[in-house]
Amino acid sequence: MIRSALVSLLVLAPQLPVRAAPPLLAPPPVVPRQGQAMLSGGALCPALQTALESAVGTEERLWSVSVVDQRGQLLADLNGGIPRIPASNQKLVTTAFALDRLGPDFRLKTQLLRHPDGSLEIVGEGDPDLSIAEIQKFAMVALGQGGSSSTSSSASAPVQLMVREEPRQLWWPADWDPADRSYAYGAPITRLALTSNALHMAVMDPAARLQRILNSTVQQQGGQIRLQMVDQRTREAALARNWRASVVLHSEDSAPMHALLSLANTESHNFTAEVLMREAADVWDVNRASIATTRWLQAQGIPMTGLRLRDGSGLSRGNRLTSRSLSVLLWRMAQHPLAAYYQASMAIAGQRGTLRNYFWGTPLVGRFWGKTGTLSGVRSISGILETTDGPRYVSMIANGSYAPNSVMGQILLASQRISRCPAWTAAVTLPAEPD
Repeated sequence: MIRSALVSLLVLAPQLPVRAAPPLLAPPPVVPRQGQAMLSGGALCPALQTALESAVGTEERLWSVSVVDQRGQLLADLNGGIPRIPASNQKLVTTAFALDRLGPDFRLKTQLLRHPDGSLEIVGEGDPDLSIAEIQKFAMVALGQGGSSSTSSSASAPVQLMVREEPRQLWWPADWDPADRSYAYGAPITRLALTSNALHMAVMDPAARLQRILNSTVQQQGGQIRLQMVDQRTREAALARNWRASVVLHSEDSAPMHALLSLANTESHNFTAEVLMREAADVWDVNRASIATTRWLQAQGIPMTGLRLRDGSGLSRGNRLTSRSLSVLLWRMAQHPLAAYYQASMAIAGQRGTLRNYFWGTPLVGRFWGKTGTLSGVRSISGILETTDGPRYVSMIANGSYAPNSVMGQILLASQRISRCPAWTAAVTLPAEPD
């Protein structure tokens, strides 16, 4: 299922000049600011402000809505500075961070290494589409190499193979609900994840599943394997001095980054989003990766009031974002050199992804590119809306609304329809926010 989704997303990649992906150890610099968003304290488009207030009605306290135009001017805002649970709108942050840090052509690697001491080891970076057939290739190559040089040269000697993985306590963000962890959307986040550690439900012990497949493949060839699971951090420390001398015997690469971004945003794939945040931060610990993402947001001039990141996918209820932060992020990314890739990663109203079944029969079809978010009691949607007055960057987060979908449709249509906004004038910007 994931593989077919990635194939279709590769076809939809924007036709831009392709630049080589930067090396992981030398990420591209943070994008220079193109000016601060004009976050005025009042309604700069009274007609649109009135439409927002009318749409939410008596539920105003449950909603945060912000609409920014192509100049970064805040046209209308309703509780835009109140932090709320964003659900999967969190992925807009994660994918922006990953695209900026890693570029559109970066690929996750899974490799079989031979170290200077002759030991064999499989290492991975969390490829969400790593298949059983691919892991079987690793077993076959390892069998042909015979394992550690310290073992007997007898053909019947077992292959010595290490598999490097994160410790079990890091497989899930600590505050993910235990009930969510058993479902496919809450599968454990590991470096070696066959089919994203999910079948119909989550694979609760991916290390054991991997070991069974490796053992079975080798045994079918009449060989034996002695598998050792090793801790990622411990193993990295042990190999630090000799890492450059290791030889890659076999490698399997993921789809390119621009397809992974689309898997995260268009199909709202949690596992992919979690891996992208970790890779962009160059650290697998979700807390440290969240801090790195937060610092990146701050460097981009995103409003930080109340902002709190706990994961990369939005499954954590500890996340807090404001609609103002998301709309300004969308506006900032529209100025990015890779803006087309970012927009192309989103679902499209009435046509593709999680928005394929929404807004049929309205002018929104094919003209709103966005990201949905859903948790119990939480509904969010943020994206880029094409209008006759240029793009508008809209974000809506509802925590506790009774019928949020209808309200969101009304607000998007109003944002697209209403052009009775004053001509741009210098607006008062909010004071700089404390670090």
